[in-house]
Amino acid sequence: MVKQPKKLIEKEKMIDIMYDLSLLEAMKYQSPLLVDSIETNPVKFILKKYKVDSLQFAQNNIYYASDYEGYKDMFDEISKRLAKNQRAVDSILKIEEKKSGKIKNKISKDSVKAPLKPEINAGNGQDVPMDQ
Repeated sequence: MVKQPKKLIEKEKMIDIMYDLSLLEAMKYQSPLLVDSIETNPVKFILKKYKVDSLQFAQNNIYYASDYEGYKDMFDEISKRLAKNQRAVDSILKIEEKKSGKIKNKISKDSVKAPLKPEINAGNGQDVPMDQ
């Protein structure tokens, strides 16, 4: 077993850090130019968010990884959280697609309507369509 670091990061906080880093990796995979265009180092930003330096994170990562089952449980927690958030995002996207689909359908239905033909007064006070 690896010796516990002097500045131990509590397990829940470590999971939060690893979760944020996982999101960052997913962003890099999906939109590499977006992450590369960020002027600050995103990993440094995440570590700063949790008030942890890179050495402290590395030491704690080694410490937690030395307990395979515990480390696996941490990643299972991260996976559950990612899946939950993915379902939430998918739901929001479906709602937005439905909204935009309704708007598109309304626009296309409105633009397909046949123009109304002007009516001509038949002289008896009643309007008669031009076809008649």
